[in-house]
Amino acid sequence: MGRWMKPEVYPLVGAMAFVTSMVVFQLTRNLLTNPDVRISKERRNMGVLDNKEEGEKYREHGLRRFLRTRPPEIMPTINHFFSEDK
Repeated sequence: MGRWMKPEVYPLVGAMAFVTSMVVFQLTRNLLTNPDVRISKERRNMGVLDNKEEGEKYREHGLRRFLRTRPPEIMPTINHFFSEDK
């Protein structure tokens, strides 16, 4: 690989691979689990879907449930260190 790519490019390739994998994950998730996306013929013929439970299940995924229990701080140790009264 070193013959046609410089080592300085490896971080960029890594970042692009990460972002591309995130995009592919989100597109696949929307395609397969989004209640508004209808691929099969019988679901397309249904017209307006009134499925609140399916929409709530899609919106309240595992990552959102996990993050709801966490404090809204990125680096709590540094935040507490700089916010203490001295």
